[in-house]
Amino acid sequence: MNHELPWVAERVRVFRESDPEFARWARGHGPITHNDLTQLRVHDLAQVLVAEGKASDTTAVYRTLWSADRLAVAGMWLTVHMTYADRVYPDGREMRAEDFKETPEGHTGGALNIVPAYVGYLAANALSGLTRGWLMGQGHCVAGIDACNLLVGNMTPRHAERYDRSESGLTRFARDFYSYAIDAQGRPASPLGRHVGPNTAGGLSEGGYLGFAELQYVHMPLPGERLVVFLSDGAFEEQRGSDWAPRWWRAEDSGFVAPFMILNGRRIEQRSTMQQQGGREWFHQHLRLNGFDPMEIDGTDPAAFAWAVHAMEERLSACAAGVSQGTVQYPVPLHYTIAEAPKGFGFPGAGTNAAHNLPLEGNPRVDQIALQQFNEGARALFVPSHELDEAVALLRRHEVQHRPLERDHALAHRQVAAPRLPVPQWHVAGQGEVSPMAALDGAFAALVQANPQLRPRVGNPDELRSNRMGQTLDLLKHRVFTPEPGLAEAVDGAVITALNEEAVVSAALGNKGGINLVVSYEAFAVKMLGALRQEILFARHQAQAGTPPGWLSVVTVVTSHTWENGKNEQSHQDPTLAEALLGEMSDTSRVLFPVDANSAVAALRAAYASHGQFWTLVVPKRAVASQLSAEQAERLVDQGGWVVKPCDAPDVLLVAIGAYQLQQALLAARRLEAAGHRTAVTCVIEPGRFRAPRDEREQDFVAGDQTLRGLFPETAAVRVIVSHMRPEPTLGLMRRIDTGARQTRALGYQARGGTLDVAGMLFANRCTWAHVAAEAAQGLGVDPVSLLSVEELAAVQGHGDPRVVMAPA
Repeated sequence: MNHELPWVAERVRVFRESDPEFARWARGHGPITHNDLTQLRVHDLAQVLVAEGKASDTTAVYRTLWSADRLAVAGMWLTVHMTYADRVYPDGREMRAEDFKETPEGHTGGALNIVPAYVGYLAANALSGLTRGWLMGQGHCVAGIDACNLLVGNMTPRHAERYDRSESGLTRFARDFYSYAIDAQGRPASPLGRHVGPNTAGGLSEGGYLGFAELQYVHMPLPGERLVVFLSDGAFEEQRGSDWAPRWWRAEDSGFVAPFMILNGRRIEQRSTMQQQGGREWFHQHLRLNGFDPMEIDGTDPAAFAWAVHAMEERLSACAAGVSQGTVQYPVPLHYTIAEAPKGFGFPGAGTNAAHNLPLEGNPRVDQIALQQFNEGARALFVPSHELDEAVALLRRHEVQHRPLERDHALAHRQVAAPRLPVPQWHVAGQGEVSPMAALDGAFAALVQANPQLRPRVGNPDELRSNRMGQTLDLLKHRVFTPEPGLAEAVDGAVITALNEEAVVSAALGNKGGINLVVSYEAFAVKMLGALRQEILFARHQAQAGTPPGWLSVVTVVTSHTWENGKNEQSHQDPTLAEALLGEMSDTSRVLFPVDANSAVAALRAAYASHGQFWTLVVPKRAVASQLSAEQAERLVDQGGWVVKPCDAPDVLLVAIGAYQLQQALLAARRLEAAGHRTAVTCVIEPGRFRAPRDEREQDFVAGDQTLRGLFPETAAVRVIVSHMRPEPTLGLMRRIDTGARQTRALGYQARGGTLDVAGMLFANRCTWAHVAAEAAQGLGVDPVSLLSVEELAAVQGHGDPRVVMAPA
């Protein structure tokens, strides 16, 4: 893009000569300059804002952007101090060697690049009188945003109580950055994180896993809301699916999004792949091929960002109007801005690999050249206090404009009322077999219909109908541009379908203003783990910070699971997701194993009655026996377990986690009872409720000792756990009921499988009723022959016919 067209230069020369306020802004400040095209765009924007009544006159526009220049330069000044300085002097004096940290840390180049972008976002809000949301994919650049928020007074309470623009406040701010301080409970003592955290004003996502902001942003704003998104070219190559955003945006149920690619051409150690493929020109073509309408700006200029926010929203608004009037059809071009800037702009080392982390050649505390570089670079970025005061006053006009601070934008403070739960269709216990997934499907469809105020999103990698979610699919439909006759497709469909687990789970994770469900094969859902874990951590950190999330809990259903997916190969037989998510804190990451239709419905209802949690339900899709009444299912979910076969003072306790495991445990109990061994069976639907708590929040969540004694009778000398998961993580979770290796045994998935049916999977992994009975016999110290026939024992020992124990006991 040619920024030096002669006619552009001539026009802006006339503007500068005829308007002193325009000329005052156009001179720039410090390293920030305004090229001719940006000047022309800003001049035109000023006329529009005045015509729309958003600005009293053009002078107000130019003064706001003059302020943005000063705030951006001061933000960069403070950002480099966060990396290097142990003391911060607001008067901008020369720094001495002893004023620097012994060990500087920081992703300084990216943080410097985000400063003009974020200040441009603040300026756009001030110019329009609207507080937009913001999202940053490159969470390690948070220093630039925290610095700007401090300077402009847009801080969370935790930051506001520690930091201000005084020498002591700024020094504490710099020292807290990468301080590594820890409190008595083992938590970071500093409210400044390496990534976006709960104390970052307006933060929505940690941004620790690159690529997920790209997948989520289009699903975030509700109608009437606006979101500005900062993305990186390094993250562009991280996750497939970011270029599908135009497939999902609809004016009828989506707010405006304004995505920016901060194109600095570098990742950590080398040029980004995009830069190697052709840089800006290549990316421009790529965007057009994928349904975007790209434009380009100077990524070092906050005024260019402010102009682009307005331009993208105006163009998207025009597209929405065209759709409404019937003159435009989907897909509409999703507007997208490429903001090119050298990495680490504004400070020595810009544009080099070193700019990613520590741009100076050495540590100023011990290196004289680095000390000189820092002082020269900081001097060029210094803004006197009186100028900064004037700039902040012009940008911080929220009360006059009757709008919230940016820390309080709508997306950061979701408060979604609990949905109305319609009366469920319960199934009679002991009468027939029902698919738990089909029951869950009916319950979810009814829930959506009863709550039209909640925007639904169903994340679906593939085969929703095969996974027994036909009612939901027929109600909500796949979202497409051109529906195929006879199929469950619609332009306004709420089922986001793509053969990419990360992309579809992100549709649900982004939709925190609505109601969400994700459905996937258990084995393939492992690909969602990074996205889910980032969200789990951020939500729990928010709760620990005293600001628990108010959005409805997000439900992920994993089906076609390990034990019933034997018709495929072992790649489709994997309980890793449940095991990994049970490694997270169980008060936020809820993992449940419904055993029948009623318990699946009860679990779903409980999930949507909660807020700020992530529920993972491992659900069979095949028809299984209805084991529990409605009341029993609700009690099971409420306390995490239920005694399905009571027994006074049992000798043997069988503990089942999973539907097929419960079936086998009940069969084994029948054989044990027939041999004279008093046996109880307890079903555990949520193992995390019975773990040893790891902190105070988890302590408040887990079951108390009285509940534990009721579910796991102490008289039982022998305990056999048969689990959907692997035995080892199961034993670790259930340590509170573990009475030692001789008395407590665990069976589960042993990494054996292949093209097998359910019975074959149970046998291959030593989880049939006969294996359970044999384990109990060993614990009791009795001969297994007293429980099993010769043929059955031979099968259990691995030299008989498996079929004799693959039938009911």
